Amino acid sequence: MYLVPFAQIPEVSTTVKKTVKDFPHTGEPAMPTVKPILDEPLRDVSICVGGDSCYYLTGTIGPDFMRANEGIKIWKSKNLKDWVPLGLVWSIEKDGTWQKQWGEKNGQKRRAVWAPEIHFLKDNYYIAYCITSLGTGLLRSATGKPEGPYISVNAPDAPLTKGIDASLFQDDDGQVYFLYGSGLISKMKNDMSGLMDKPVQLECAIPDSNIDHHHPSRPCTDMAHVGFEGVYMFKANGHYYLSCAERYFERYHCMTAEATHIMGPYSARYVSVPYAGHNTFFQDGHGNWWSTMFGNDADAPVQKQAAIVPVEFDKDGHIRPKVK
Repeated sequence: MYLVPFAQIPEVSTTVKKTVKDFPHTGEPAMPTVKPILDEPLRDVSICVGGDSCYYLTGTIGPDFMRANEGIKIWKSKNLKDWVPLGLVWSIEKDGTWQKQWGEKNGQKRRAVWAPEIHFLKDNYYIAYCITSLGTGLLRSATGKPEGPYISVNAPDAPLTKGIDASLFQDDDGQVYFLYGSGLISKMKNDMSGLMDKPVQLECAIPDSNIDHHHPSRPCTDMAHVGFEGVYMFKANGHYYLSCAERYFERYHCMTAEATHIMGPYSARYVSVPYAGHNTFFQDGHGNWWSTMFGNDADAPVQKQAAIVPVEFDKDGHIRPKVK
């Protein structure tokens, strides 16, 4: 782990709240036109390719995203354009155990599934997720079908970790890793019933010391993380791509870093897909790469709705939006 000396940690002012209007666009790559692909309000959009070559989409359902929702919904598409709802595949009230507990923040009760992420691996469908204030979990389809029903991988049912924003990654050798938060990672047991070891933090070898590149209300003592939430990992062209969301000049961007080994060292982070903070990447049936997006600041091209952005790799292997 790269530790930043205390003297290098910039002080954070809490007296002035800045917005995107306080900063010019500096360094963000160009974006193509982006439009919603679903009418329903959605955050933290996740898309995967299933065993039937169809696409499956999920995310944090609204309208009261941050405080309370029913559970997890899934949509299906054959072409990334026409989406068919598969309904509520997992309900907090009907299917939950520890997830039913209400938490509280700033005097307000809350109980919601945040950032469910759907994955197809080991010939089955898995949904990584978190519950407000309670921790992360992992569900698997009891039938091998994307519509479920879904049950917890661990018994007795309990949170896998503290924190938020759970994700999965399967390496070329078949090993599955559980990730969450700002880049914490652990191997999963072969039967997917739990974690093999204590999670460790993945970090960039070169820290980003510009405080305006970090979340303003979360003073960063670790300038080496790739982002403060919404971790996602995939592998392409022999490299591991590690992404997280960050408030970069107050814009909710996707930041990415790369490595040739899963545990790093990871390169300096960069803005890969503007406004696509807390996203997933996937490759379609024609070999094209895409990023999901939902829009979480006033300058985003969509506002809390599911969208996709075509992406490509530049001559250095970095991700960037594909602009015609």
